[in-house]
Amino acid sequence: MKKTAFIAIVGCPNVGKSSVLNALLGEKVAIVSEKPQTTRTRIMGVLTEGERQLVFTDTPGLHRPRTKLGEHMARAVKEGMDGVDACLLVAEAAGKGLRPQEEELLASFRKQRTPVILLLNKIDLLRSKEDLMERILLFSGACDFAAVIPCSVKTGDNMPALREELAALFGALALSEGFYFPEDTLTDQCERVLAAELLREQLLRNLEDEIPHGVAVVIEKFSTRQKDGADLLDIEATIFCERESHKGMVIGKGGAMLKKIASAARAELEAFFDCKVNLQCWVKVKEGWRNREGVIRNFGLE
Repeated sequence: MKKTAFIAIVGCPNVGKSSVLNALLGEKVAIVSEKPQTTRTRIMGVLTEGERQLVFTDTPGLHRPRTKLGEHMARAVKEGMDGVDACLLVAEAAGKGLRPQEEELLASFRKQRTPVILLLNKIDLLRSKEDLMERILLFSGACDFAAVIPCSVKTGDNMPALREELAALFGALALSEGFYFPEDTLTDQCERVLAAELLREQLLRNLEDEIPHGVAVVIEKFSTRQKDGADLLDIEATIFCERESHKGMVIGKGGAMLKKIASAARAELEAFFDCKVNLQCWVKVKEGWRNREGVIRNFGLE
């Protein structure tokens, strides 16, 4: 009997939530970087195997909002947890104590009584097994988890155990009959959004720390044509930043930085869409856009 389970992936910023989603799907549907708050909106990833469909919702890292955009991101976490069948809490295997955001999430779990799997990521960075045991005891004392799995998404260590626990949890849930998405669905993100995110990923990876959180990408044109008997995807993108000084940094001396970012993004786009890509980028300033509700909505980040 075909059934669907909805599972929210939650946790603090930069713990590896999007990497977990990509690893489970075996495809890249969520961008990743070493900078916190990379994920800005809820992203659904769909894994269909036999009569089992798992719909994962990758949420932004829970943090204390400092801008209107941050408030939207915080709401996205809470909305992503509403009505789900289970949650996957991702935390770092190393560390001391619980972060305030983790305590908030754990309190929500206790209140909702939603089954939760704890994934302690980045065990490849651990100094000793004793540190790991301390983390397991710390989290387990705050919530009754369906399973606790130490792993490393980067190395793939213990990821098969996560898949096994998800399958076991799926079998224990009371689910309605039928698939929510067609069997060949991978994500709810449209192609324009995916293209914008792949470009923003390269902005995150190449720019200084103070700039990336103030940039947004809007795809102005997305169309396919034939060239030399093969598909060619034309993409025109506008990169918005908050300050004129940031615009100069995005472009770089003689356009070098923008060229570097666009070249890396083009390679990612060609790999994802499996065709040649003609990418054209422009940079514009939209002063203080992260605190302007209308602009946030226009950028599709509400």
